[in-house]
Amino acid sequence: MTALPPLPHETPATETDLAVMHEQLGRDMRGVVSIARRCACGRPAVVRTAPRLEDGTPFPTSLYLTLPSMVAAVSRLEARGEMAELTAELERDDPLAAAYARAHERYIARREEIGHAEEVASVSAGGMPHRVKCLHAIVGQSLAEGEGVNPIGDRVLAELEPVAAIDVCRCTEEDA
Repeated sequence: MTALPPLPHETPATETDLAVMHEQLGRDMRGVVSIARRCACGRPAVVRTAPRLEDGTPFPTSLYLTLPSMVAAVSRLEARGEMAELTAELERDDPLAAAYARAHERYIARREEIGHAEEVASVSAGGMPHRVKCLHAIVGQSLAEGEGVNPIGDRVLAELEPVAAIDVCRCTEEDA
């Protein structure tokens, strides 16, 4: 694969971002490289992590949602079985499966930009390329890369509009 364009919204992670992500997820984020996408108010929405954590553990998920309103919305879809439906659709729709396989390859290439972990060299995230397992990682890729890279992530984002719109801050809402 040729060199990828820079992530359109990527910014350095600050100590404040690390504290906000701890608040968002209830735990410290490990292996943080940058913030791949922010909420309209500037809080982290998608974190970019290294393929190998500080303790040496390989970590394939390099793009992951942290924004509470988005995490909650995606979790609701997962809870209602959306992943099984999308996986079944991949099995029936060859163009969709091909586009999803390209998203898998891009995920790996994007991770390779920041490091290499042989143990996960061919593993992307979210079940790609053959199934849909974790919408948080898949949607994270769509938000970080922009529309048109991951067809499943794009579809989920369209389904969640306007509840989880990234250009509207929901960081102070009760259910966020």
